Amino acid sequence: MFKSKLVSALKSKPVETRLTRRCICDDHAREARLIQSSLVPTQGLRHECAEIAFRFIPFSDVGGDFADFFLLPDGLIGIYLGDVVGKGLPAAMYGALVMGTLRGIHKTGTDTARVLRQLNERLVQRPISGRFCSTLYALFNPATRELIFSNAGMPQPLLASENGCRPLGNGGLPSAMFPGATYERHVVQLAPGDSVLFATDGLHEMRDPNDVEFCTAQMQVVWVSCWRKPAPESLGVVFDHMLAFSAGRAPLDDITAVVLKVLP
Repeated sequence: MFKSKLVSALKSKPVETRLTRRCICDDHAREARLIQSSLVPTQGLRHECAEIAFRFIPFSDVGGDFADFFLLPDGLIGIYLGDVVGKGLPAAMYGALVMGTLRGIHKTGTDTARVLRQLNERLVQRPISGRFCSTLYALFNPATRELIFSNAGMPQPLLASENGCRPLGNGGLPSAMFPGATYERHVVQLAPGDSVLFATDGLHEMRDPNDVEFCTAQMQVVWVSCWRKPAPESLGVVFDHMLAFSAGRAPLDDITAVVLKVLP
């Protein structure tokens, strides 16, 4: 009888161990979601000359995309967003590292190219095998309505205006890949009513049942239709069209989008 109880206990132990590990993993996933939610904006930003809307859809429990926007002491509005190679918790951890590094740099000056150059140098000093990210840093001057930005491998921002829709700037080298990388500084004069869409490639690369990318087929057409809409509404239009375009297919990557709307 004792022997049978012992055998029974030994057989049940692996099951209990698996259940315990599963519970621990679930707790860790919830904690990771909580931490990541504290690192991204909880609401948009409203300024007398501009408004910003934001949406973040991780591929899994947590994602490798990151974004933030804020008012700087000199009155400028700062925006950054990025996309870490990979998915899940490892990408989210690296994204938190990049965000922390950026937050230590962006208030040191208003040169967006310098900010990305310093970010790159700090990341390559302590490389992590297989990890790098695309990053975009932008500044909007409410007084002059100038948008200044530098791009380290992100999709080009899209400008919707009364003249139509066009991509801005160019891509650049991703952060943490090449020592000594430099970045261009792009200056765009915006006008009241103009809207700029910043997005990670998860939005651009969403596919329909025929494997056609959203960016190739519809994105610019959809975005130009949002020219007169408020930032939150225009962001909703883009995501509604994306979901309709994909016909219910799940995203293949994290999706992050930030909209800057210049107010009259």
